[in-house]
Amino acid sequence: MNKKQLSSQQTRQKVADAARTLFGQKGYASTSIEDIVTATQISKGNIYYHFKNKEGLFLYLLEEWTRDWAEQFQAKKARFHTVKEQMIALVEHFVMDGFHHPLTKASNEFYATELITSPNQDKIEEMMQMYLRNYEELLEEGMQKGEFKPDDARLLSMILEGMLAGIEFSSNKLAFQEARELYLKAMNVFLYGITGLTEAPAADQPASN
Repeated sequence: MNKKQLSSQQTRQKVADAARTLFGQKGYASTSIEDIVTATQISKGNIYYHFKNKEGLFLYLLEEWTRDWAEQFQAKKARFHTVKEQMIALVEHFVMDGFHHPLTKASNEFYATELITSPNQDKIEEMMQMYLRNYEELLEEGMQKGEFKPDDARLLSMILEGMLAGIEFSSNKLAFQEARELYLKAMNVFLYGITGLTEAPAADQPASN
């Protein structure tokens, strides 16, 4: 990487870091490119050189978050021996990440107000597919190991995504512990359905780190 490329990369990262903080503090709609110019002392033209517009910058941050989420979950997944335990860990990861990530409120705002008119539907769909692939892989593994009854893993992954996304929106005013219990209860019900057990699994859950 030459000096020009390094400088460009550093500028891009500086803009992204400042934007992440501002979106976290002010929300999506209330954060402007002018705010980012003020925070970084980087010209509007230079910001637009790296990111097409505010939405493009925000989606860049969401893509970065999505990749980090997947990498962190894969690292946690290796600590558990059964797929059931890994799926409980997935919920733990989902709720912990959602409560502590700086973009959570801004992303909820974006999806609620901007998604339907966004020209970047394909990019947003691609991010959503990453979560679905993670869920589908877990479900397929559980079926192969006999932990879950045979079923359509793709459809089940869509049900799971819908369940988690719904809880995310309905639990945004709950305290962390209340939200965690809600997520774990939902996963408990989901696992009860796909394992074919005659009674729900025990309430014991792996502790989050």
